[in-house]
Amino acid sequence: MEEINSTKEEFNYESNFPQCTLFDIKIDPGLKGDDGAELPRPFTKNQMRKWLKKVRWENSKAEKRSKEKARAKERRRKAKAENIDLGPNRKALKKMKFEKPKKNIGIIIDLSFDNLMIEKDRYKVIKQILRCYSINRRSDSPLQFHVTSFGEKTRVDMSRHNGYENWDIVYHEESYLNKFPKDKLFYLTSESDNIIECFEEDTYYIIGGLVDHNQHKGLCHKIAVEQGIRHGQLPLNKYVNMKTRKVLTIDHVFEIVLRVCEGMSWQDALIKVLPVRKGAHVCDSTNSYSSSIDVSFDSDGTN
Repeated sequence: MEEINSTKEEFNYESNFPQCTLFDIKIDPGLKGDDGAELPRPFTKNQMRKWLKKVRWENSKAEKRSKEKARAKERRRKAKAENIDLGPNRKALKKMKFEKPKKNIGIIIDLSFDNLMIEKDRYKVIKQILRCYSINRRSDSPLQFHVTSFGEKTRVDMSRHNGYENWDIVYHEESYLNKFPKDKLFYLTSESDNIIECFEEDTYYIIGGLVDHNQHKGLCHKIAVEQGIRHGQLPLNKYVNMKTRKVLTIDHVFEIVLRVCEGMSWQDALIKVLPVRKGAHVCDSTNSYSSSIDVSFDSDGTN
């Protein structure tokens, strides 16, 4: 029985990670540990799995980028033929980055939770930061965008995305407490009893960069209280009813803040941003605001 299980395991390993020779590998990315230090070889079986995954990623990036360019070119050709406006291209957006004035309101993604997440969940956080960046750069009045506690582990994860250093995001290795006046900080946390109705000028709103699957519920609120930072939650229950639990991803929260700051009403912003699968619809009455609040800023993009 053990021999059968062993054979099955080897078969799954081979099918998931097909053998390749040194001639197939043009780029050897190596492998780093959680502390950012290069791991010594030979790798363990688990490390070898991670290394092979990185090898495939690094050696296929150029090909994937080429295919993306071809698809984009085809989309532009079809749009031009059908007289459809696709909006500004990347080059135009990059130019607009230096021309569009930013609001005097900032968003901070707090990345001090690396040690509480596995690699898969850290990648989800990075992916959602990418969405936030994309949403913000296309806005006519973008928010100031900061990332704090940007450590070595996050830097390694971010390096999967070419050119992230040039994104219109300000990266800080230090905590937000060391970069911003405490009286200008405001932590967005669903456990707070304070309900936000408007966003204040000259204020930086913090979103916890944590995919916790509800394992660390209340952590961001606890941190805000311990650090003496103002805190509050979005008024979801006042404006919309939802079929599912009110669980928001990082990019959901970011876009809601952005749209309201652009002048959109809370109700319109929430209906626009929340996914269809959430079944969000306008509240029949503001009396529903008195119902129990079950809102969680869950960064898990799978919800």
